Amino acid sequence: MNVGRVMQLFFRPGKAGEEEDSEPESDLESEDFDDDSESQSDPWKTEKDPDSVPDISRFQPRRQPGIQLETLSTHSPKELFQLFFATDTVLKMCKYTNKHAARNKELGKKYKWVDVEMDDLYKFFGLLFYMSLVSLCRIQDYWRQNHIFYVPFPAKVMPRDRFQTILWNIYLSDLEEDEQNDKKGTPGHDKLARVRPLYEAIRCACQAYYHPKRELAVDERMVAAKAKTGMKQYMKVKPNKWGIKLFVLAESSSGYTIQFDIHTGKTGAIRHHGLAYDVVMNLIQKSSLGTGYHIYMDNFYTSPRLFKDLTSMKFGACGTYREGRKGFPRVRENDFTRDSERGSVRWIRQGQLLFVKWLDTQEVSMCSTIHPAFSGDMVERRMKDKDGSWTTRRIPCPTPVLAYNKNMGRVEQSDKLIQYYSTLRKTACWYKTLLLHFLDIAATNAYVLHCELSSVKSRQPMTHKEFMTVLVCQLCDVDMEGNPRSRKSDHIPVAISEVQESAQRAPRGRLRCKRLKNQTFPTQILWCFFVFFCNVRSSVFIHHIKMNK
Repeated sequence: MNVGRVMQLFFRPGKAGEEEDSEPESDLESEDFDDDSESQSDPWKTEKDPDSVPDISRFQPRRQPGIQLETLSTHSPKELFQLFFATDTVLKMCKYTNKHAARNKELGKKYKWVDVEMDDLYKFFGLLFYMSLVSLCRIQDYWRQNHIFYVPFPAKVMPRDRFQTILWNIYLSDLEEDEQNDKKGTPGHDKLARVRPLYEAIRCACQAYYHPKRELAVDERMVAAKAKTGMKQYMKVKPNKWGIKLFVLAESSSGYTIQFDIHTGKTGAIRHHGLAYDVVMNLIQKSSLGTGYHIYMDNFYTSPRLFKDLTSMKFGACGTYREGRKGFPRVRENDFTRDSERGSVRWIRQGQLLFVKWLDTQEVSMCSTIHPAFSGDMVERRMKDKDGSWTTRRIPCPTPVLAYNKNMGRVEQSDKLIQYYSTLRKTACWYKTLLLHFLDIAATNAYVLHCELSSVKSRQPMTHKEFMTVLVCQLCDVDMEGNPRSRKSDHIPVAISEVQESAQRAPRGRLRCKRLKNQTFPTQILWCFFVFFCNVRSSVFIHHIKMNK
């Protein structure tokens, strides 16, 4: 079993030294809660000592876990994506974008602008997803002709200048409201005003169309950003060290993003129990989730106060913790020594709280309210003998460590799915950076919904790449060969020639059509044209005159 995740999170540096604008370490934990664990006199116990299974709250979700859609219907990738970027949301974006473009034209910007409509923005999104599938250095390269970078698809969907002007002017909020909000220091100032409408719509949709299973995970996500904004953070352990930080609640098994909050930096709000405590409590909404959920988290969030309060709310919790932080055991009796063997286990139980330490290549510390200390589980490790040879041995592993690796490791699947086909591009506007990440969240969640629907119907789901390819085609309104789809018209024949004077009553007898041999017509028709389906001009009746002799 891979415990790299536990090692990385346990030995990551403190947040205070990593973040440019985050709260100091003293604010992460409350200074006034009772530190009864420090006065704990019981010694550490080992894996040989029995531990009782804690009382676990019954799992009672607010809704049936799983997808909240009609499973008998067929849902295309575009329809699933539109659950998160609904037509009314996109129409508002069109309105805001057109107003922003008009303002820029008034300020003297020199470019041709035609107001965007809903189909234009969906095609714009489709091209962004296409660029995540086919990577080129610059946007202009997608429209280059007679060049090694030549790709014909983008030009079939939208001209280059049209794409770039939409990218320059796309806007997510009302200009007049932003002008009032931009007065910093005034009551009600909102740092996220420029993304607030779309931000709330995406978060609402994430919760509406899927209800998670029991195991959840709280984690941080860094969205790389070059824009100058006070919301930028620095995290040494993340691949994207500088960017906008998101706190994310995701389902462990699928990686579906259930809820997320954007960290805006320091605020004037009073935090009684620290930032980490507030983050978890804001993400865990009992009214929408239900009770009995198991929440996994890393050492940034884990604290005795948080775990006790989650237990009182009928939530279970498990996570790594940092040695020496207030509220955790500091007893030395029967602790690890320099001679302790690899695989040694130490634990202390304080009511519902279990503190367990495990000696692997390094010491790992865990806290849990839902697991016993040790259930007899073993893991394999390659170890070096005294003679220098390497052998595979089985060593004990605490139950919380196994559960943490299984459920916290899977939540990284959400980040991996987003990174595979990310639309993120360099931009000087932070709200455009967040827009691109919202697109990634929508596409990733749509793919998870597709997999869930396929599982319900016992069908093989598309691969992630196949799903994204079909989504691009449907958003751009083209077939798989890149040809524009023909528009459907009403299936009603429409005459395209008016009746003229030459159409007159026959002198005698009936006119007979060669196509419709059993039908006769009282009118002497010279030519009659009808429009069928795709505006194909077809002569149904032929010239056909019966002369009197």
